[in-house]
Amino acid sequence: MSDIPADITHDQHAVRRQKLAELRAGGTDPFRAEFRPTHFSGEAVRAHVDGQDNTVAVAVAGRLVTIRDMGKSQFVKILDQQGELQLYLKKDVLGEAAYAAFKKLDLGDIIGARGTLFRTKAGEVTVRAESFCLLAKALRPLPEKWHGLADPEQVYRQRYLDLVVNRESRKRLLTRARIVSVIRRFLEDRKYIEVETPVLQSVAGGAAAKPFTTHHNALGLDFYLRISLELYLKRMLVGGVDRVFEIGRIFRNEGISRKHNPEFTMLELYEAYSDHRGMMALIRDMLTTVCREVLGTDKVPHPSSGQTIDFGGPWREATYKDLIRAETGDPDWFGRGRAEHVAAAAKLGLKVEEGWEDFEVTNEIFSKRIEPALVQPTFVLNLPKELCPLAKINRGDPDTLDVFELCIGGMEIAPAYSEQNDPDVQREMFERQAGGEPQSVDQDFLFALEHGMPPAGGMGVGIDRLCMLLTGAESIRDVILFPQLRPADAKPADGA
Repeated sequence: MSDIPADITHDQHAVRRQKLAELRAGGTDPFRAEFRPTHFSGEAVRAHVDGQDNTVAVAVAGRLVTIRDMGKSQFVKILDQQGELQLYLKKDVLGEAAYAAFKKLDLGDIIGARGTLFRTKAGEVTVRAESFCLLAKALRPLPEKWHGLADPEQVYRQRYLDLVVNRESRKRLLTRARIVSVIRRFLEDRKYIEVETPVLQSVAGGAAAKPFTTHHNALGLDFYLRISLELYLKRMLVGGVDRVFEIGRIFRNEGISRKHNPEFTMLELYEAYSDHRGMMALIRDMLTTVCREVLGTDKVPHPSSGQTIDFGGPWREATYKDLIRAETGDPDWFGRGRAEHVAAAAKLGLKVEEGWEDFEVTNEIFSKRIEPALVQPTFVLNLPKELCPLAKINRGDPDTLDVFELCIGGMEIAPAYSEQNDPDVQREMFERQAGGEPQSVDQDFLFALEHGMPPAGGMGVGIDRLCMLLTGAESIRDVILFPQLRPADAKPADGA
């Protein structure tokens, strides 16, 4: 099955194929490999010295995205990793044959050029090309400049074209790379060690989620794609690695929405001799650092609410129970039974599934009514113990846990725990969550825990959601390079 739209093959493709044949017939290799640039576009611009035109020599390469034909000269722009760069080509400099060959090039072709830098009368740093070569012939045209990729789904299917023609999309996805880089450096500066843990796991543990399954032919066993990084990273704590993190792909065979994708990127980190309060300080420092180093500000617009998120201001703290009481207007909420909770949820316009337990009814109110309104950074503290079987019970309120969820922009960005390190309590909580299915309990992890794990704070950060927040993206798909899509000619599944 193909993801290429049927209408993309048209006359321009045939014309470009003919040009390719003519190039080859004339002895020109249209897919050369020996050109070596000396500068990216941004580096070339910075290399120019004002008042010293035509003194700095550069070799640059990129995709032709603009051509202005002025008869005996051409102003063109190429696009590379750092952006666009203008080239100036003159017939009397290149020579008649080379200039004629250049005029046969098409938008989308990838070229290399050598020359010197100068500043035009309009103030733009430009390469005065002394030579050029074709490095790759584009056999299909780029989307029209003013229309771009009109179909939102085509943006995701043909992300490579989106990166060429959509500056905002390109900026957003390059910003994502910088965000991850700053996070990694931030943690390494604080003596965290980055590790890699298995994607294929015999027990899908560390979260409550439906896994993807696969089969290992050599072992003759079924495995799960990991739904969390947690249990292997905690094994590292047992092994004496006191500060550990991983930035990895997570796979959950669940729904797709504006905030959910079945394959996503998670940062998980664990620090021995810390707790959830230590994680609060860490995440605040981390996100403030990311904002300032990547965006140059700690005030980030939030388009859907019209607010500006202030990462440098005070971060609110509120308990889960207090938020529920305020939303329902019922100070005795946690003393009432399921039937009363279901009736109250219905009055709030929420649908409750028949098999839900009482804590799930309450959590639906939090998820649908409270969390979307938490735009400014808010630590939601002391979650119900049923929601997090891997955290320590709060000593002051045994129905809750030493846990926070950091909510920003109406989304959960980072949950964090004071990690449970009592192997007997951990076993009991696992078995309660498993509902009598011992095969879903990671016995090897419990065995490791019995060797002693230091007290620790642990935290997960949804990288995709964080990137949505910091780039103003409306959908998680906008910050994932190649999100999962049904093939273009595939029929929807029953009920889809």
